[in-house]
Amino acid sequence: MMTKQPNIIKVSGPLVVAKHCQGAKMYDMVRVSDKRLIGEILELKGELAYIQVYEETSGIGPGEPVYLTNEPLSVELGPGLASSIYDGIQRPLNLLRDKSGDFISRGLDVAGLDHQRKWHFYPALKAGEQVNPGDIVGTVDETPLIKHKIMVPLGVSGEIVEIKEGDFNVTESVARIKHDAKIKDITMLQRWPVRKERPVKEKFAPLEPLTTGQRVIDTFFPIAKGGTACIPGPFGAGKTVTMHEVAKWSDAQIIVYVACGERGNECADLLLSFPELKDPRTGRPLLERTVIVANTSNMPVAAREASIYTGITIAEYFRDMGYSVAVMADSTSRWAEALREMSGRLEEMPGEEGYPAYLSSRIAEFYERAGKVTCLGKDSRSGALSIMGAVSPPGGDISDPVVQATLRVVKVFWGLDDKLANSRHFPAINWLLSYSLYHNNLRDFLKDNICEEFIVLKREAMRLLEEEASLLEIARLVGIESLSFEDRLVLEVAKSIREDFLHQNAFHEVDTYTSLKKQYLMLKVVMLYYALSKAKLKEGVDFEKIVGLVVREKISRLKYIPEGNLGEFIKIEEELRKSYA
Repeated sequence: MMTKQPNIIKVSGPLVVAKHCQGAKMYDMVRVSDKRLIGEILELKGELAYIQVYEETSGIGPGEPVYLTNEPLSVELGPGLASSIYDGIQRPLNLLRDKSGDFISRGLDVAGLDHQRKWHFYPALKAGEQVNPGDIVGTVDETPLIKHKIMVPLGVSGEIVEIKEGDFNVTESVARIKHDAKIKDITMLQRWPVRKERPVKEKFAPLEPLTTGQRVIDTFFPIAKGGTACIPGPFGAGKTVTMHEVAKWSDAQIIVYVACGERGNECADLLLSFPELKDPRTGRPLLERTVIVANTSNMPVAAREASIYTGITIAEYFRDMGYSVAVMADSTSRWAEALREMSGRLEEMPGEEGYPAYLSSRIAEFYERAGKVTCLGKDSRSGALSIMGAVSPPGGDISDPVVQATLRVVKVFWGLDDKLANSRHFPAINWLLSYSLYHNNLRDFLKDNICEEFIVLKREAMRLLEEEASLLEIARLVGIESLSFEDRLVLEVAKSIREDFLHQNAFHEVDTYTSLKKQYLMLKVVMLYYALSKAKLKEGVDFEKIVGLVVREKISRLKYIPEGNLGEFIKIEEELRKSYA
């Protein structure tokens, strides 16, 4: 009996219902209508398939054909990923522009990787060696910053029959492996379903900080390599700028930035600034170690839902090579809104504020793909995948379901405060609301690489900031003059911590990035001023003389001392001690 051609019976925005879809499976990709729009099956009822279309569906109607592919939504993985800019379903935006101009036409089918470009393959193994999934058979110099490692794909193991060196495109065979009495060709191209987590040998606790160059983060609310963080905040509080700063200056070897439903002008700023920026560790353009997935607010809402899976799958692939990878998702609220829209069109039972009942599990699935891992392969290399997600709750309300579901699974909370932003204090991360659960994990690293005193200074500085909050409440009621000189000194030092240490200018060539060593030296000078002043107060020295020291002006400008001139801190410490002699 001849099977009938699947065809459309209903169109509701990006949701298309098709009949005669026997044999289709959940999350299979399909092509909708003769325009061949890309879609994905979200629900199956008998022979009916409910399809999420990743492109504009205007002009599509009942009776038009649907073409099944019997394959899940997948990404292409191989040389050429680094420096690329994709849309939400891994179509290179530069190629889309070449084909259709500044605005993307519908039905364009573009491969995620350039199948014609030749790459020089350097073999890492020899014929006759036994290999298993994850073993590195060779390398490609993808960019000056990235050595792309070609791995044996999952499900393939056996003896290398042949391995070549030379220039190949990603679809040509670079090695042949005898697998189950059959010869399997190994290419530099792999495909992987975006909704399926890539396997690893083992996950373990992250013990090394992901340094971002942002003082309020690295010192008080650090994230570990392999950790998770969220940064919720109201409109204008600086989420996107903070995420850009972390993407630019973090010491992850690979950056995957997912602009999920963000404004086009913010994405344009990201795309224009990255090629101009230099990596602080190598001096090379940052774009050489970056992959950008851009699905802006004017692009189809359905592709927004796929974009973070596209980004995280590319990130897992680089992690499997043994790299430290950082994913920035900006913002997961827009992704959740896309989930809500599709859930409503599917007529599912709504949960809190209209979001689907499975919102929490989807968010958890995404963040649980982070971690410090032992990768597949005989060399037992380790890789790390860190995830940072911005959340944009309506009106900055952190009781929003997306924020609460996120906080249940992440270990770092960078709470943005619009009051700080309005007072021009950036990053506007509120030190009284934010937290990090990685302090104990990172203690040994700080002892070995900075010094144990840094841990003590951090704790003491945070105590002063907390004490300042309670003293300001008293000062509002009875006036600052009624406070003791010891309390007024606390206010002075806390103000110095806020303005001279926590405040950071993202657009100043020196202040935009601060190493951990410099952060320690800055905090050490500020806390030395507090310790010496406290001792002099007890000896009866006049309070006004203490707060009026000339050296305080130099303390206020510590942030502008270049990284290559850290010896200045020793001179300022000596000058500070002489001021009290």
